[in-house]
Amino acid sequence: MSDKARFLAELEFVQCLANPQYLQSLALRGFFEDQSFVAYLDYLQYWNQPEYCRFIMYPHCLYFLQQLQQPEFRDRIKDPRWVEYASEQQYRQWQFRRDTKSSAPKQE
Repeated sequence: MSDKARFLAELEFVQCLANPQYLQSLALRGFFEDQSFVAYLDYLQYWNQPEYCRFIMYPHCLYFLQQLQQPEFRDRIKDPRWVEYASEQQYRQWQFRRDTKSSAPKQE
């Protein structure tokens, strides 16, 4: 795999972590019990560095990537109520962000 292909594959995967339903799918299929997968998530922490995070379109993925380092968080993801709550909070944050951008005064 070329460096560019690896970069794009890792970028795509990290951004998928912004989706609470995807996180739950990984949890229910046992990925978070696999220590090599948990180590891979630790390796992906480099996406938090400025030279890499500038490529991220869904910043929630970086928050979840950090939280996935905690065993308690990885267990909590299995709960459908958590997924519903996280999805709702995420939607509200996006809605609020969009509303504040559209209502911001125009610069002349």
